[in-house]
Order: sequence, then structure tokens, then C-alpha cells
Amino acid sequence: MLPWIPYVLKNLWRHRTRSALTVSGAGVAVFVFCVVGAVQDGLDRLTGDRQAARTLVVFQENRFCPTSSRLPQDYARTIGRLDGVEDVLPILVFTNNCRASLDVVMFHGVPADRLRAARDLELLAGDWAAFETRRDAALVGQSVARRRGLRPGNTFSIGEVTVHVAGVFRSSTSAEDNLIFTHLEFLQQSRGAEMVGLVTLFEVRLAEHADAQAVAATIDATFRGGAVATATRNKGIFQTSTLADLADLVVFARWLGYACLGLVLSLVATTTVMAVQDRVRQHAVLQTIGVRPGRLFQLVVSESLLVCVLGGLIGTGSAMVALGWGNFGVGAEGVAVSFGPSLQLGLTGLAVSLLVGLLAGIVPAWQAARMKILEALRQGA
Repeated sequence: MLPWIPYVLKNLWRHRTRSALTVSGAGVAVFVFCVVGAVQDGLDRLTGDRQAARTLVVFQENRFCPTSSRLPQDYARTIGRLDGVEDVLPILVFTNNCRASLDVVMFHGVPADRLRAARDLELLAGDWAAFETRRDAALVGQSVARRRGLRPGNTFSIGEVTVHVAGVFRSSTSAEDNLIFTHLEFLQQSRGAEMVGLVTLFEVRLAEHADAQAVAATIDATFRGGAVATATRNKGIFQTSTLADLADLVVFARWLGYACLGLVLSLVATTTVMAVQDRVRQHAVLQTIGVRPGRLFQLVVSESLLVCVLGGLIGTGSAMVALGWGNFGVGAEGVAVSFGPSLQLGLTGLAVSLLVGLLAGIVPAWQAARMKILEALRQGA
């Protein structure tokens, strides 16, 4: 341990109320910074998924919310015959809220016999056979299951859709942990007779040699004169455009996170200046017994760093616990964004705390190191 740390700790303990308030203020600001960072990371993971680059989404032209997009299911056969198309997955989406929500529930109806191949899912409870053989069965993402307290054997209802929970899964794509997969035919019939034979969208997986833009243009040209026109985009682009409004809010929230760091900088710097002013005479005495200005500089910066690191540990730790326990996710227009704790986020929070502590202590430390002994004794008298 550095030899001057006990001295710094004694000074902080001497003014423990002020120190505690500063540490707690720094902790709250770092907590907000980490939560905002988690939301941004979740959005980046969703829109930057590499697999999405080889997948197209076919949606009804001039439609946005899944409840308004209705495509004939037999379009899948036509799309599947196009050059460069490897597979076509019809999906019917039903959500309890098309607007931005922290508790959105989204059903994805897909052909039950194709789900295991189309998605990378790990069952945490239940079994595939129960899902594939029961018409009203559903597989629930772990985030939804924790928020709603669901486990295999439960019955779950949203609106006119009631399902039997056959299993709880974890996906390699964190956003899918906020989805509920059910049988396509069951979801179509649950939504009413007019939905039979209709889907919300098609996911088109492309062959390695395929030109995504060319295939998308071909699909839209094929159905331009059909019963329903389509708009086909890369999956990542589709998700980005769908979440455009939410992304704007996340950008605004990011600036809020930076503002919180600025608040920490101001708070710790002010506290450190007050501490230096309180100990002007003490610093003069230290200099008279041989403590050099450079060591005084280190003492003051160490105090600032210690306060910020303690606040950073509290704020980062609280954010990691809250994000891990809460299983938070936000959805908009049928697309879910999942955000949770990560090692990178935790290390970023601690690194930012160190940087802010260093910056906040430089000016007060410089003032303490430059003060003359006689002037300091005169001010402290």
C-alpha cells in the first residue's frame, strides 16, 4: 500500500459526513452512466448482429407496426424459388404494445418443426417435444419468464392469446430472451379467422454468394403487382429503422450519462477544494518537516481518486446487480432490445471513475503544491 494512503483515509474519516455524501453522489451518477451504457450496448448488439447481414426481412409496404403488416403466407413458396435464397421463415408477430415499453410482450408464431433449426435456443427448463406436440404450447424467453414469473406448466394470456408454457429458453441473441415463440397456425387462429393464412413478415436467409440488395429488389419487384406489395430490407437495417425513434432517445440518454460524469467531476473537485482549504495550515506544517510539493500533489490527487473509486464501485456494482436482477428490455414496433450487465460495462464504469477522480483532483492538488509555507500559515491562522 502507498505510504500516504493511511493519512488520506484519516482525512476522509475526519469529515466523514462530507465524504459519505460525495461518495454517494458519485455512486448515483456512475449508476446512471452504466445503465445508459447498457441500453446503448443492447441497441448496438441488436443492430450490429453479423447474422443479420445475411438475412432479409420482407414486410408489407408502407407498414410499420406488426399489427398492420399482413402478408399472404404462400408468398414463402415464391420467395424460396428465387436465386440466392437459402431458406424462408414465415413469422406472425403479436405484441401487447406497439409503442416503446419496458414490459412489452411479443409472440412470434413460427412453424414449430422449423424453430429449432432457425434459432439458436438453449432450453433452461421444459423440453422440445412438449412444445412441438402441443398445439397451444409456447417457449418463453428467460427475461420474460423472470419478469412474469413463468415456468413450464403455467398458462399465460395476453389479450386473446392464451398459451401453455412448455419451456423456458436462453438465446444466443440476447434480444430474443424477450420473445415468446408459439405455433404459427395456433397464433393465426387465436387472432381471428381473418388472420388464417397471413403472416407479419418473412425472414429470408441468403446463400453465401447472394447479393442481398439484388435479392431484396427482386422480391419487391415480384410482388409489386400482387395482392400485397412488399418492402424488403436487410434485417439489421430493418431493426435500425424500426427503432429509429428509440435510438434517438438512447442518444439523448447518452448525453445525460455524460452530464452525470460532469456532475461527478464538479462535485468531487468542489469537495477536494474544500478539503484543501480546510488543511492549508496542515499542508504548511508538512512542508516544514520535509514533505515536498510533489508529495502534497500526490496526497490531494489520491484523496480525489479514492472518493471517485469508492463511488464508482458502489455505482457500478449497483448497476450490475440491478441490470442482472431486473432482466430489463425495451420494445418498440415489434422489435425488442435487451440490456443487461457485462464485464466490459463494469470495467468501463470503473475506468471512468478513475479518470474523473484524476481530473477532479488535478487543480486542487496543483494549488496545494504551489502554496508557499508562510502564505499557508497566514491563511490557516
